[in-house]
Amino acid sequence: MVGVRSGLAVCLVGAVALLAVLRVGPAGWGAGTACAVVLAVAAGRRAGVDGVSSFGPADLVTLTRATLACGVAGLVGEALAGREETGTLVAITAAALVLDLVDGRVARRTGTATAYGARLDGEADAFLILVLSVVVAGEHGAWVLGLGLVRYVYAVAARLLPWMHRPLPPRYWRKVVAAYVGIALTVAASGLAPAATTYAALVVAALLLAESFGWDVVWLWRRRLNRAGAEDVLPAKVLEHGR
Repeated sequence: MVGVRSGLAVCLVGAVALLAVLRVGPAGWGAGTACAVVLAVAAGRRAGVDGVSSFGPADLVTLTRATLACGVAGLVGEALAGREETGTLVAITAAALVLDLVDGRVARRTGTATAYGARLDGEADAFLILVLSVVVAGEHGAWVLGLGLVRYVYAVAARLLPWMHRPLPPRYWRKVVAAYVGIALTVAASGLAPAATTYAALVVAALLLAESFGWDVVWLWRRRLNRAGAEDVLPAKVLEHGR
């Protein structure tokens, strides 16, 4: 176990070291360090809210992914400034995607799975998708930004609408969708696939995200408190099928 403050400090240092190794310019340093600070502050605040004082093995894997994502953000900043490092960006993203397959297994095998860890994992996925969508949008259109922004639009809606405050049930399909979207964006960023194939993969990613978030919204809407005060208004068979 590693203390929250110590773990986040190491991640910040790791992000700075990664940016130095990548030899990014001012745009890359600005994007990468800003993302690292925001992620560290957000993770620390959430740990305080959830009463988490230390990171387990799986959390450390997830934080490593987040650190790699900050490196990707730095490279995206460079790309926007006109200095593309596509090969390096794809390599780091691929490493982050591989680690995405690891943290869940580590949590289960070590018996350290927690709600905080699952939330941290989801946010790491969302952030990587966001930074990838920025670089891919330059080639395939601004609509691709929607793939990265949908998670944050949902988060804002959840804060504003009381009926969306209810915790969602576990659903492995969310993880599958996030993995597919990350892979599709990585392939698009690499430029290796034919344009038509890449566009089709991105459209499928958009449809999968719409289904995933749409299912969550419908689940919350149907289980909101009704006038009679009953919370469960979605048939049990539907719930079982969804999970």
